Amino acid sequence: MTIAAEFTYVRPDTLEEAVGILAEHPGDARVLAGGTDLVAWLRDEAITPDVVVDIKRIDGLGQIVDEGDAVSIGSLVTFSELIRSDLVSARLPLLSEAARTVGSTGIRNRATLVGNICSAVPSCDAGPALLSYDAVVEVAGVGGARRIPIGEWFMGPRQTALERSEIATRVIVPVPAGPHGSAYVRLSRYRGEDLAQASVSVVVTEDWDYRIAFGAVAAAPLRAARIEQVLGGRALTDDLIAAATARVDEEVSPITDIRAGREYRLHMCRVMLHRGLVAAADRLVGHGPPLGTSLV
Repeated sequence: MTIAAEFTYVRPDTLEEAVGILAEHPGDARVLAGGTDLVAWLRDEAITPDVVVDIKRIDGLGQIVDEGDAVSIGSLVTFSELIRSDLVSARLPLLSEAARTVGSTGIRNRATLVGNICSAVPSCDAGPALLSYDAVVEVAGVGGARRIPIGEWFMGPRQTALERSEIATRVIVPVPAGPHGSAYVRLSRYRGEDLAQASVSVVVTEDWDYRIAFGAVAAAPLRAARIEQVLGGRALTDDLIAAATARVDEEVSPITDIRAGREYRLHMCRVMLHRGLVAAADRLVGHGPPLGTSLV
């Protein structure tokens, strides 16, 4: 892989140093963590920064921490580390399942959860799962730290609420109180490095609170508030599933592109929502398919 563009590469030792460099180059610096998206964009000259700031030396960004009612995931934690984490599998099974669908083994070994949502491509696999968990992104800037709810994070294709002078340092993922079941359903042309054609994440709690999110079928990952309203507080039945899937067209706005047509994506969103709801409800009571089982 050849990168023709010229830029200054810096590798700060502290978060304060990294933030200072970004502030000195507003709009002209990019952060490097895993680099699976950034390097490709540099190669294709989709972006031409003056400075690339490598944050891999900074202490504390590679940790997964149990905070009691939440799990904190640092910005250097890779998808492979999420998959291997017993803490994530036990407390955030939806996130573990979504991580297993990302790219190839090589990609998962380098790509980070935080980098995935910072790239903010509509098909990012972390987006729907984090939306279903009501996650919060913590960012650092010269003025200190601030927190951005994941529902306010995605602003459009490759656009987030992160300022150019800020670094996303971790994601805080609340753990649902009490038992919950979940499912991540992903449609793609083949296993491996293909992007999602559509994806659905489902969380259901023991009091029948449902959290539904979609990916790759709008300008950004999104929560399905209308579908959640239909489902809320009711035990899952065939009639309820039919009522929920009937609202899919009101929630998503897929396009036709090289990976799939609009009508096919719409149809499969209904199919995947149906299967995801059934799997999540079954897992809630200790049944259902093993984590990571493909449902399409």
